Amino acid sequence: MTVRSASNKDDTDENARTSYFNLPALDVSIAFPQATPASVFPPCTSDYYIFDDLLTHEEKSVRMKVRECMEKDVAPIMAEYWEKAEFPFQIIPNLGALRVTGGTIKGYGCPGLSLTANAIATAEIARVDASCSTFVLVHSSLAMLTIGQISNHRLCGSEAQREKYLPSLAQLKTVACWALTEPGYGSDASSLATTATKVEGGWVLEGQKRWIGNSTFADVLIIFARNTTTNQINGFIVNKNAPGLTATKIENKIGLRMVQNGDILLKKVFVPDEDRLPGVNSFQDTSKVLAVSRVMVAWQPIGISMGVYDMCHRYLKERKQFGAPLAAFQITQEKLVRMLGNVQAMLLMGWRLCKLYETGKMTPGQASLAKAWITLKARETVSLGRELLGGNGILSDFLVAKAFCDLEPIYTFEGTYDINSLVTGREITGFASFKPSASSHRSRL
Repeated sequence: MTVRSASNKDDTDENARTSYFNLPALDVSIAFPQATPASVFPPCTSDYYIFDDLLTHEEKSVRMKVRECMEKDVAPIMAEYWEKAEFPFQIIPNLGALRVTGGTIKGYGCPGLSLTANAIATAEIARVDASCSTFVLVHSSLAMLTIGQISNHRLCGSEAQREKYLPSLAQLKTVACWALTEPGYGSDASSLATTATKVEGGWVLEGQKRWIGNSTFADVLIIFARNTTTNQINGFIVNKNAPGLTATKIENKIGLRMVQNGDILLKKVFVPDEDRLPGVNSFQDTSKVLAVSRVMVAWQPIGISMGVYDMCHRYLKERKQFGAPLAAFQITQEKLVRMLGNVQAMLLMGWRLCKLYETGKMTPGQASLAKAWITLKARETVSLGRELLGGNGILSDFLVAKAFCDLEPIYTFEGTYDINSLVTGREITGFASFKPSASSHRSRL
């Protein structure tokens, strides 16, 4: 490279300079022909204990149709959109055609899946792309479920609200988000500060929400606010064009980059009486929804870990060093086996959690333990995968780097590892340890 003096810098032939410096990157298949990138997704090799034997025909069918769609339609484009931090809106009709949104809700155009089938769908989406699974989870297992029902158990919406909103949401013709978290209240969400004031014909919402997935393009927003009269938490359905409502994208994320998380501002947003959720009269009512969504969130890291294992398994057999495939070396085999063991244990814990829920036996502590422990083991699994891929372990082209980053927000949302551990700890000991003892200003002297 020739360094030109300042005197003739302005005379540099721009065409000559850009012909060298601005060349497009080589396609990864040319730059690194020894291993197949994740745009051609690897076959599933992570079901070592034949987990499929535990599934019903419906659950197996859901698994295969979701897997086929994700590998065919999402895998070829996910690295590009992850890099751009943009959502690939063109895949929404394909996801809608799977008929998994709405999950366990029966009627209103929803699929009425078993909880296990819904969990399997979540894992299969996350196996290829965690951002897509988060998009579906927020839309389906949080927003739609809040309006809808499980089996014959209605949650928070009215019959009129179910008939009005669910059919379009089930087909993904419209998109929803779920807004609980605020800038000042994350783990302590029950203390939220957004207010709802009763006025003639409806309610006026004032406040701010943060980290709300899908919010920048959602047609329907589920908003939780504190009733200024009762001081209890109420829920509201807000439509995207409501005056005083703004949602702006949170930039500079290192994980789930395709997910459009937003800051929501509510400035005297009027919500008519018919769009207040009648089943939300306290924070405990939101827990009905969170109990199910926490099960689904536990299946996201399961799917991510499956995809990482599948990618590493293929990569190690293709990539050669010292005259042999990396799969032939003892250290790589040990790490791969450790990853595989984690995936089997995670699958079986997730499956058992679904069965506990389906039989009415699941407790909040069991759901929290599953989410905490599974995300912890997934972190170990993707970290091992990153080691196994060496330099290519930091490229999103080979999935593992993207999965490594995407797992971090999942480790945190729907209750951090620590908060979920304390939920389980409270259940097994009978002592709540969330709040520190009140500090005393009295001198000890």
